[in-house]
Amino acid sequence: MSFWEPLFLSIKLAILTTCILFILGILISWGLASLKSGCKPFWEVIINLPLMLPPTVLGFYLLIIFSPENTVGKFLQYYFQSRLVFTFEGLLFASVLFNIPFMVNPLLAGLTNLPSTLKEASSTLGKSGFVTLIRVLLPAIRPSLASGCIMTFAHTMGEFGVVMMIGGNIPGETRVASIAIYNEVEAMNYTNAHYYSAIMLTFILLVLLVLQFANRNTSRGKKMRHD
Repeated sequence: MSFWEPLFLSIKLAILTTCILFILGILISWGLASLKSGCKPFWEVIINLPLMLPPTVLGFYLLIIFSPENTVGKFLQYYFQSRLVFTFEGLLFASVLFNIPFMVNPLLAGLTNLPSTLKEASSTLGKSGFVTLIRVLLPAIRPSLASGCIMTFAHTMGEFGVVMMIGGNIPGETRVASIAIYNEVEAMNYTNAHYYSAIMLTFILLVLLVLQFANRNTSRGKKMRHD
């Protein structure tokens, strides 16, 4: 196994997770921001459940649900010749579920804080709700979109519990960087563990610094326009 393979696999997983959640997150946050019924708090709790649950709990139930011995796993195997347990596709599915709040919460906050006059003006001009979302609302919450993407990417890079449970430890398939670090520590190969950890730490710090500077520049730009 190449030293860099787990790192590249982590980056691939983080990019795909972020791209999928970018689309899903927009739709979910838009739906929640528009929802006026009393069940809105229930859906917000469901969205934020991964923040409270230990990752191994989510990973365990995904492992049980998609196991080839259970109904859902058998269905996928029989009709689609596909399985989610101990595959990269399973890692991706689990990562999308686990990272939903990291994408949805910034977008929901951005949409909720927008003045209602934006949507009303667009409706007055005859624009549909979807067109209003794409052409009016999303451009107005660019900092929230950037925050959601960067937080999702960084968090996916550091996942361990959920990917270990659903993906296992298969070289080139499911052994991401966090699993590789665990393996090196178990084997008492602390040198490689240091290398992996230092690379991950530096990479995620850089990602978060980019987010911090982007937010600061955005805030400064808004202040200048206001002045």
